[in-house]
Amino acid sequence: MRRTEYLQETRKMRFEELYYGWHEGKLSQEEAARVLGVCSRTFRRQICRYEDHGMEGLNDKRLTRASHRRAPVDEVMNLNERYRKCYRGWNVKHFYSWYVRDGGERSYTWVKNTLQKEGLVPKLKKKGVHRIRRERSPFPGMMIHQDGSTHEWVSGKKWDLIVTMDDATNEHYSMFFVDEEGTASSFQGVQDVILKKGLFSSIYTDRGSHYWFTPEEGGKVSKTQLTQFGRAMQQLGITMIPAYSPEARGRSERMFRTHQDRLTKELAIHHITSMEEANRYIKKTYLPAHNKEFKQKPPEKGSAFIPWAGAHLEDILCEHDERTVSADNCISLDGLTLQIPSDKHRCHYVRARINVHRYMDGSLAIFHGPRKLADYDQNGHLKKKKKDKAA
Repeated sequence: MRRTEYLQETRKMRFEELYYGWHEGKLSQEEAARVLGVCSRTFRRQICRYEDHGMEGLNDKRLTRASHRRAPVDEVMNLNERYRKCYRGWNVKHFYSWYVRDGGERSYTWVKNTLQKEGLVPKLKKKGVHRIRRERSPFPGMMIHQDGSTHEWVSGKKWDLIVTMDDATNEHYSMFFVDEEGTASSFQGVQDVILKKGLFSSIYTDRGSHYWFTPEEGGKVSKTQLTQFGRAMQQLGITMIPAYSPEARGRSERMFRTHQDRLTKELAIHHITSMEEANRYIKKTYLPAHNKEFKQKPPEKGSAFIPWAGAHLEDILCEHDERTVSADNCISLDGLTLQIPSDKHRCHYVRARINVHRYMDGSLAIFHGPRKLADYDQNGHLKKKKKDKAA
């Protein structure tokens, strides 16, 4: 017996008991109505129905009447069939975001209950007591999270997903795949944020070797021995904050669990198998939809971002290496020999200390002080300077 039927039978038996009490003069109608929790007028109508039709007259007709809000059978069947054919294995929240995106008008609860009734998704157990989470930063731009996740994002291929997001709002400013997380991918994420929003106050990262130098394995990071990334952040005035455990990066860990569940399914449903296609899909479709659903309102009004007013950001967000020019006016870097061309300022740079910039795309440039001497491609070949067209 369903709960509503049980309650109806209980209420009918209670009425019958009070009816006989009133009929025998032990109770007034007002007293009997008060016990039932109804008004006197309702109790009198129930007396009339009971005397005319017996116990059947007390049945609540609303329980047998079809609700005008109940979805048509065809709509329920179409929803179940759609999930079964195209979205099997998706969690309800992810499926519901696509259902709404495609014009669905039913509530999340209705969709969840419909799928659970059909046995397509399991009923979740009640969650235990949550640990108290760290409060979010009050303003956007006060703290930026950057992290990477290695996962089999498409069948048979493991890539690293690099995400740079705001602590205050959970908004993802940068998100892309690379073959391997490293200095270049970290620079790319920071550059995306600065060009889109401006300079931020601090960045929160794990203790990866491209972020920090750690003198003792598992120990504290060094704040004086800087990596290439640390040098660039110091140059930009951005404070670096290390995380010493996965629990400390709980926000990033939860975010990656969501991406590993959702993004893999969306790439599969669109038959995307290459990194280029996947990055294009993230930029055009996945990232805007994710931010629309998960972006939160910051605790306070305002922003900690400062507009970028400098020039040549690419010469800060790149690897810097110092070299001494050899007797043949060349330098060596990672197996490459870079010939410094002669110019009108100096005939050679032998024994001079020069700075080599390795950019995110692998190309190189040589600087002597603030002056750029030459540009090179990834293989160390000198790039030709563009000549100004005659007026």
